[in-house]
Amino acid sequence: MIDLTEYKAIIFDLGGVILNIDYNRPIEAFKKLGVQDFHAHYQKKGQSELFDLLETGKISNQRFIETLKSQLNLLHTPCQQITAAWNSILLDFPKHRLELLLQLKSKITTFLLSNTNAIHIKAFHEILEQTHGHKDLSAFFHKVYYSSDIKLRKPNKEAFEYILNAHDLKANQVLFIDDSIQHVQGARTVGIKAIHLNGDLDMSTLFKAFV
Repeated sequence: MIDLTEYKAIIFDLGGVILNIDYNRPIEAFKKLGVQDFHAHYQKKGQSELFDLLETGKISNQRFIETLKSQLNLLHTPCQQITAAWNSILLDFPKHRLELLLQLKSKITTFLLSNTNAIHIKAFHEILEQTHGHKDLSAFFHKVYYSSDIKLRKPNKEAFEYILNAHDLKANQVLFIDDSIQHVQGARTVGIKAIHLNGDLDMSTLFKAFV
């Protein structure tokens, strides 16, 4: 169980921590479109440069879709189908996680740091509004940081330093929670205490006192 008195802030990841996601769904979705090796371009452990460019806001949504169609040999596939396949990774926001975030926000400064992109942001905002009535995630954190907005992504140390500097925080005052081990390791390189969520550990287990 986490002792909040040890920290001044908590940084949360989004996908796999708060928002349920499934990396296999886009693999299967693109397979139905005729792409047999989408996992070679995008997976939990890493991704090709095109996805990095999208997640750091260095390429437009339209350019991303057009380039992806070219790389995957889907030139005659409608953009809407490409977008739907790409967004299929996004599932749902469990109510108990959102309630827990609100409880934590009332007791400690909380931030969201997510490697994401404008296409997914629009899609998961729609999921959130349809299922929970919130247009975005601002109600659940003191500040939300998306990689495509700050032009920095995990596990690069600059992404973590961006938040530390913006809020005048020392690394040892901050807890970071993520489901990707490479991001956890990245946070640790700057001195942030980081916890890796996996199949044996989830938000409810970490914050038992608030569940």
